[in-house]
Amino acid sequence: MPIRAVVYVSQPVVDLSFEHLESLVADAARFNRMAGVTGVLLHDGVRFVQYFEGPEDGVISVYERVLQSKSHTEIVELARGLVSARQFPYWSMHRLPADPLLVGQLARANWSRFKRSDQSSVPGSGWGIDLLAAAVAPHVAAA
Repeated sequence: MPIRAVVYVSQPVVDLSFEHLESLVADAARFNRMAGVTGVLLHDGVRFVQYFEGPEDGVISVYERVLQSKSHTEIVELARGLVSARQFPYWSMHRLPADPLLVGQLARANWSRFKRSDQSSVPGSGWGIDLLAAAVAPHVAAA
């Protein structure tokens, strides 16, 4: 079964509290588990970058929820497409804090492919998937 992925950037609504954000992530994790979707949400306090992957029907369902959510605005899809294998199979959804520089780099990165480079740990590779993998790696090792 082909695996699809979507990555987007958005801005949270101004009154989104930490507790509300944690509740949204927990709810998304439950929904994603049922849909067979895995992913990660990075948040710098001003913007979100979310990447999720899974079977086509699951990704479509999750993305529809994303687009209908009233918790964020200005959704900009950075990329969507096929992946040869899951890039981030560890979490149905997990929120990671991120600094504004990283979120900005991810928003401006080249997302024309979802395959990691052979040298994905090299900073400044320019590929969005490599930047995201490098940002997530320390949190996976700690889990």
